[in-house]
Amino acid sequence: MKVLIKTLGCEKNTVDSENAMALLAQTGCEEAKDVRDADVLIVNTCGFIHDAKQQSIETIFDLIREKREGQKLIVTGCLSQRYAKELAAEMPEVDFFLGVNDYAKLPDIVRRAGKERIAANPAPKEYEELPRQFSGGVSASIKIAEGCNNICTYCAIPFIRGLYRSRKPEAILTEAKHLAEQGVKELLVIAQDVTGYGRDFGRSDMLPQLLRDLCAIDGLKWIRLMYCYEDEITPELIRTIREEPKICKYLDIPIQHSSDRILKAMNRKSTEQSIKSTISELRKQIPDIVIRTTLITGFPGETKEDFKALQDFVSEMRFDRLGVFPYSKEEGTAAANMPHQVRSDVKQRRADRIMALQQKISLENNQKYIGRNMEVLVEEVFEDGSYSGRTCYDAPEIDDGVLFTGPAGLQPGSFVTITITDAFDYDLSGEYYEPAK
Repeated sequence: MKVLIKTLGCEKNTVDSENAMALLAQTGCEEAKDVRDADVLIVNTCGFIHDAKQQSIETIFDLIREKREGQKLIVTGCLSQRYAKELAAEMPEVDFFLGVNDYAKLPDIVRRAGKERIAANPAPKEYEELPRQFSGGVSASIKIAEGCNNICTYCAIPFIRGLYRSRKPEAILTEAKHLAEQGVKELLVIAQDVTGYGRDFGRSDMLPQLLRDLCAIDGLKWIRLMYCYEDEITPELIRTIREEPKICKYLDIPIQHSSDRILKAMNRKSTEQSIKSTISELRKQIPDIVIRTTLITGFPGETKEDFKALQDFVSEMRFDRLGVFPYSKEEGTAAANMPHQVRSDVKQRRADRIMALQQKISLENNQKYIGRNMEVLVEEVFEDGSYSGRTCYDAPEIDDGVLFTGPAGLQPGSFVTITITDAFDYDLSGEYYEPAK
């Protein structure tokens, strides 16, 4: 039996799909490369915000149209977890709807037919370990926890994925070693809240130790931290990032806003001053650190004054990497029922203004690299013989790239030294550097 999995959404979904494929492979299933070649079609959906939901629904309907007689279509992921009953009523062509907590049932589901079409059970109390069939490449994400305890008023993740459940360190390290043995050079450490790791075990010091243990694994070259909450960035974590050469001097800290009033309404623990203090300390302790953040514009009650203050904050902090999302009203969240909802066009216009401001900051930040020799991970070879890649200051898919020329034969996955010759809003360009012998 051949199975095709289409994955939408974040890297957490990518890991879930690889877990699902491993479970199926254990029962003799093979991975299909094309819809026409598959016996079973699986779409792993995202249900985080409106646009992600829309993309998921469109993808399901695309597969319904492509589905041939005898093929089975299964929908899984966050959208399926949250709206299984509604989707089942609207999509009779889908054979089964599977939530995010029931992947262990997947091998049985692909082989049997029946009237039951839904399995979307609540999250378990502990992290459930599943096998993983890595899809390949030199970069891989590793989940260190599932769920979230923060209950931000705009976010549906706790309703979908449950409360925070840390993985045991030995399971994470075993998986990381297997990934390194398969050629992984860059490990992205992910969770809904990476800095919350181990707190459900009654400890607040587990993340720094886990990172040091990951750094000891042969073969890994870059270890990157994603989704770190500002209020949980401890002196010990900063020290670990500074002292461990394998840890990228890069930190993803989604702060969402700078207004204390809006942050409180979001149920965030940070304040404008705490954010400034943490970033100041990071830059003091790790002078070359690159900080990525994300913001939300148009949260309920955001006034013109709040937005102007946010613009001033972005100008002052000069983040190296920054993304903006217009607030998405998600049913079931506290923010969805808040008064003073902001019009959609205003939310988008404010997001566009922040990104226009950040574009100038990004260009100015990038210009400081001109003339420097930088280590670059080769990712793509073009027909004209040029290449593209990333520095340790850039996460895959979301951050800047480096376009460069070099000798023929450089392979994706190799590390080279590039002299940066020019800078753009969101990319760098350069030339291959060959040290004197």
